[in-house]
Amino acid sequence: MSPSAGGLVVFLLSVQVIQSQDGWRVNYDQTDVCAAKGSRVFMDCDITHPPGIYPSDIKDRFWFTKEKDGEPVDLKTDSEYSDRVRHTCYSDWKRCYLTITDVRESDSAEYKFTLMTNEPGEKYTGSPGVTLNVTDSGLQVQVRRSDSTWLELTCHSSCVLSDRAEYVWYKNEKYIKRGSSLLVSSGSTDRYSCYLRGSWDQRSPAVYGPQRPSVSVSPSAEMLEGDSVTLTCSADANPAANYTWYKEDGTSDPRLLSEEPQLVFSSIQSSDSGNYSCTAENQLGRKTSDFISIDVKYGPQRPSVSVSPSAEMLEGDSLTLTCSTDANPAASYTWYKEHEDSPRASGQIFTITDFTAEHSGNYYCEAQNEMGRSNSTLLLITESAVDGTTRIIHITRWPLLVVMLILLLVFCLWTRKKKAVSSTTEPHESREAVEMDLHPEYEDLSDMAAQREDPEEQEDQV
Repeated sequence: MSPSAGGLVVFLLSVQVIQSQDGWRVNYDQTDVCAAKGSRVFMDCDITHPPGIYPSDIKDRFWFTKEKDGEPVDLKTDSEYSDRVRHTCYSDWKRCYLTITDVRESDSAEYKFTLMTNEPGEKYTGSPGVTLNVTDSGLQVQVRRSDSTWLELTCHSSCVLSDRAEYVWYKNEKYIKRGSSLLVSSGSTDRYSCYLRGSWDQRSPAVYGPQRPSVSVSPSAEMLEGDSVTLTCSADANPAANYTWYKEDGTSDPRLLSEEPQLVFSSIQSSDSGNYSCTAENQLGRKTSDFISIDVKYGPQRPSVSVSPSAEMLEGDSLTLTCSTDANPAASYTWYKEHEDSPRASGQIFTITDFTAEHSGNYYCEAQNEMGRSNSTLLLITESAVDGTTRIIHITRWPLLVVMLILLLVFCLWTRKKKAVSSTTEPHESREAVEMDLHPEYEDLSDMAAQREDPEEQEDQV
């Protein structure tokens, strides 16, 4: 609230000042006036004249601040006060008033009252006059916590007031008491303001606790991951409220995020989705906004594929592939087999019934929503040539060379196993023949030994 919204003014009241000259006297009730910009100001004076002077003897009377060629200039003729001043006198012209509306800082000056008679050159001026000081602010209510239950409100002026000043307190525009201070309960939802007694149209701005805060989101359109998003909390309160931001994370107490009026996401992420609220608090109370839901849109992450059953299968078994991803809005799924243009299936689950060798190959799923699309890694489904079982291999990088190396390794293992099986099935005799062929020299040595024994046997016989 602007300080001038209530049309504030405060007066510096002093003892009456009487200016006397040859039986003429000008009595100003106020010698100093302090007012807020935009407010209305009153000044008044009493005039005493010598005996034998009648109203018809007065030629002119007015208030002024400037002189021209030594002569006072009537405020009503000053262009700076055009349509803003009014001065009146009672019918007996012994009491006169000056009213200035919508006062400005340039109005700060000394105001004097002068009168002129029908006698040439005869005039009287009350000097010194009334000093007006126009400031940015007038009455203000200061709030101080007395204890955990009570708050003390004090009516304060930017101008120095005399002991004659008296304040009046209002609650929700209704009078409650007089005095410079007021005790109110903490958390009160009422509005309090103070007046300077005698100036009922001059009052302080009301003080009150925050109303329920409102939350605005910028931009207000759909939020995409990576966008810059700002949440702003605002509440009507005087004194101004302090703000705190919270995010609901499923616990009993929301998580504190910030203590600023704005919560800024320079690059909002999917993890920032959720319910947010803010509180507004000043010395008189605290209020919390309703929750606002933040829903960040983003394209599918790389899908993952699960296989059931996960163990080896035999030809004729049923195989189920399930594709899943994180996306907002939810993704739709399509299944493809590598090197085929047409999809094999749509939906999150792809089932192959009665699996045969023709089903072998590389499979992948595609997840898609309005934000984008993403493919899973390849899933290699192959049937073993050895035992007829089906093997499933996830391929994270699938250049042709990698695939060929895998197939070559399978072939080598199969060949080695086949040789081992063949060697164990040959006849035992063949193995002995081979061993004999490997050692022919031993047969030659046996024949030579037999030839040496023959001559000796012949001699014995003779």
